[in-house]
Amino acid sequence: MELFGYEVVDYVYRAIKDLKFKDFTLIQKKVFDKITSNKNIIAQSKTGSGKTLAFLIPIFNNLDVNLKECQAVICAPTTELALQIKKVANYVASFSSEAIDIRCYVGGTDRKREIERLTKSQPQIIIGTPGKIKDLVVDENILKIHNAKYFVVDEVDMTCDAGFIDELDYIAFKFQQAKMMFFSATINQQIEPFLRKYIELHDYIKVEEDLDTLKIEHILIPVKERDKYVLLNNLLKSFHPYLALIFCNTKQTVKEVANFLKKENYLAAELSGDLDARERRRVLRDIEALKYQYVVCSDIAARGIDIQGVSHVINFELPKDSEFYIHRSGRTGRMNLDGVCISLYDLKDDSYLNSLEDKKINFIYKDIKNQELVDYKGRNLREKRVRPLKEEERKAIKLVKKPKKVTPGYKKKMKEKQKEITKTLIEKNRKTKKRWYK
Repeated sequence: MELFGYEVVDYVYRAIKDLKFKDFTLIQKKVFDKITSNKNIIAQSKTGSGKTLAFLIPIFNNLDVNLKECQAVICAPTTELALQIKKVANYVASFSSEAIDIRCYVGGTDRKREIERLTKSQPQIIIGTPGKIKDLVVDENILKIHNAKYFVVDEVDMTCDAGFIDELDYIAFKFQQAKMMFFSATINQQIEPFLRKYIELHDYIKVEEDLDTLKIEHILIPVKERDKYVLLNNLLKSFHPYLALIFCNTKQTVKEVANFLKKENYLAAELSGDLDARERRRVLRDIEALKYQYVVCSDIAARGIDIQGVSHVINFELPKDSEFYIHRSGRTGRMNLDGVCISLYDLKDDSYLNSLEDKKINFIYKDIKNQELVDYKGRNLREKRVRPLKEEERKAIKLVKKPKKVTPGYKKKMKEKQKEITKTLIEKNRKTKKRWYK
């Protein structure tokens, strides 16, 4: 059946229609255009761009529902993301008249029961974390994946950053003919050796979000040597978010900020790698049930997880990589809704913020006074001021006369001469002062 110009099987057609899609997203279209080539795929696109269905739809389109063996393996870096992918896969599969066996393998589950079930039957689609899949495929040799048609790694940059390169290596080695699709928000040097090893021949797809089309207001607030915790407290009292994500760069800072907010009686949750899988699942369920108004998180904990209804993103710490600023801010302003991204910054962040402005991010400068957001003069005001001339510079300007007959470039030559005389006068004054002190 044709849907938005692409052929899909009947139950995928019904599922997408039920989701009320008006069209496929850009990343989905680009993947669908390349899926029939004999090359593997590296796709780079931000979180929330539709990557999950970009790889699930081709998998379902080519799934033999009557073949009771593994036909696709999908790896995700966290339990939460794996469960989220399974939720979407189950939704699509629910429209099929034939049962589709989809199983999720993550930490914190009944391993013995999983092995017993695998001895009786093999799943058609496998979703899970690299460590758990490697355990069942390599260590136990009970999960048979060698005939799979597809091997997908979602958020491959984050998967490698989390230390799963060896596990991915073991899994990838088992495939005989699988088409590999690696999806990532960023492509860094750490994952390049792995990519080169398994997908030397590949189609590279990159989708860059047009930031001008997103309805996000970017606000900068100077720290100015103030206590950041007090500043954050005053900031949160200046507005009432529906749901705010507060980003920190380390697990330790996540814990400290979350504890601070709880002591101040905010409805705050912590989402970091320090929580075990069961506790993280509980936190995500509570977030979905709107039991929290603030979620303090790290990039690794929040990447790839679709948290609905985020009205505000707050950078307690600016991410070290400017690309991650874009990923963080993209958590809000979704589904054509307005969003706000507020960042606390210091003077040392000047060049970093300049790089973001080069990406067409227009910042609004605010400060907090009496627990209210007020307009602020901005960080570049000093640069815009006219610097008063030194005495030596004034003398140099008087000494360098405009030539009677001007030629092209005469102004540049005059300025160079002025700089030369200024330097000589400054050096002369310095030696004079040195002798005087002696």
